[in-house]
Amino acid sequence: MRPLGPIATTVLHRRYLKRDSQGAVVETPDELFHRVAANLAEAEAQFGGDVDATEAQFYRLMRSLDFLPNSPTLMNAGTDLQQLAACFVLPIEDSLESIFTAVKQTALIHQSGGGTGFSFSNLRPRGDVVMKSGGVASGPVSFMKVFDSTTEQIKQGGRRRGANMGVLDVSHPDIEEFITAKREEGVLRNFNLSVATDETFWEALESGTAYNLVNPRTGAVVRQEDPEVILGLIAAAAWESGDPGMLFLDRINEDNPVPTLGRIEATNPCGEVPELPYEACILGSVNLGQHAERGEVDWEKLRETVHLGIRLLDDALEMSSFPIPEIETMVRKTRRLGLGVMGFHDMLVDVGIPYDSDEAVEFASDLMEFVHDEAWVASKQLADERGPFPAWVESTHENPVRNATTTAIAPTGTISLIANCSSSIEPIYNVAYTKHVLEGLEIRNERFVDRAKERGFYSPELLQRIHDRTSIQDVPEIPDDVKQLFQTAHDVPAEQHLRIQAAFQEHVDNAVSKTVNVPQSASVEDIEDIFHSARRYGLKGMTVFRSGARAEQVLGDSPLKEECVRECDYVAPRES
Repeated sequence: MRPLGPIATTVLHRRYLKRDSQGAVVETPDELFHRVAANLAEAEAQFGGDVDATEAQFYRLMRSLDFLPNSPTLMNAGTDLQQLAACFVLPIEDSLESIFTAVKQTALIHQSGGGTGFSFSNLRPRGDVVMKSGGVASGPVSFMKVFDSTTEQIKQGGRRRGANMGVLDVSHPDIEEFITAKREEGVLRNFNLSVATDETFWEALESGTAYNLVNPRTGAVVRQEDPEVILGLIAAAAWESGDPGMLFLDRINEDNPVPTLGRIEATNPCGEVPELPYEACILGSVNLGQHAERGEVDWEKLRETVHLGIRLLDDALEMSSFPIPEIETMVRKTRRLGLGVMGFHDMLVDVGIPYDSDEAVEFASDLMEFVHDEAWVASKQLADERGPFPAWVESTHENPVRNATTTAIAPTGTISLIANCSSSIEPIYNVAYTKHVLEGLEIRNERFVDRAKERGFYSPELLQRIHDRTSIQDVPEIPDDVKQLFQTAHDVPAEQHLRIQAAFQEHVDNAVSKTVNVPQSASVEDIEDIFHSARRYGLKGMTVFRSGARAEQVLGDSPLKEECVRECDYVAPRES
């Protein structure tokens, strides 16, 4: 196995390796992978599996960097904490007891290494009556600030800081206050925001008619609103700061595998896992950059990685403890998993396909269809061995499967750095740059360096000249075909970002976390068009980021300000 590079080593030492009571690192990276593999493989014993053989397989899978589970698993497996999930959704009902119960539960989840999502749509609007006191309600945004303040005080596991997703339905009377909440510097800095929409809003928009704003406490129509005005307000706020994004709840609930258990109203902090109240999900990602040989996808290796990855995640779910009994109950009932991919752009380079091409869209669809199908084969095999998830009998699945869902595309922040691959399904941000949150580490795209040396145009001076540049398309000594393979997020048009996201979403059970990058010159109207396109493409959610916009980095050190994706796996949800 190849040695870990300096970036991976630094990341592991900074955030993942075990420490003693004095804070000193007491574990090597290799020992980390052994620790995690040994702990997860213990689950095999209760199903009659070979614990030692499975431990060896899990170790090779992770140490080879072919696949990595989400950060809480790497950090906590085999420790006293033993909370292995990254993604949680908590319910919030219209009472102080429910609100502050959720605040407490949020603190416990963040302390254990997870991120939380909430729908605030059930809270009565600002100015509404409070019967017990005779006073008036302060509204959802004011209570979001309580959650935000709580998150600010808690550093997850001593190594990760908390992240939240706040969702408000577009029909809520306080929707305008919610949309504009982060325009003020420093407000809700521990939140990503998403406006929840459905067919009612989009049909009103299409027909040019007003839609109703409804008091969730009474069900009464408070007033009517012009959907074009609201969409314009969302676009203007996103143009300025990257928030809010948008959720398409009707599309999300079309794929709800257990609708008898409730309607999905919120997602995890980055949007890739829509969940019922008290659900949690363990994520993991296949490193696609290690699944191509001589310009061709190694489909057999990819199949083996997906199958073993699903087993690892199911074992992780079995071994995980959860800080709240209600979560433990729901997780055991649905057994939701989120296997995804990272290094997509690396694989495109390896097979010679430019990111901004029709071929890339077709390739993305075929690739994820394969991953999706094999994930379900693996889940069915586990159901044959261990039994289906308990809520299977009331689910939309026709055949017994082990998990309610198997796939999700997460942002893969630090685990991409550990694996030395491009983040998730995003195009690269640049070819060479300094990662300021990692003690100023210099990061360069080794595939580009290799091509440059093979083609004879490499020089240290060239690498220095393109350092921290968001495009290499105007560098004369780089051949055009190489430029095409190394298009950056800023070279790729917004429509292509959406097409790639849609190609993956077609074959993903949960959702896809992806950023649509647009140039600084983009207008508010351009961003409105992107929301329309996202709806047309059948996405479950999306976020857009304009180059040069003020980036409210959710809980993080200051990274590259324009490198923006929703992210729950590292320092900040808007950092890749």
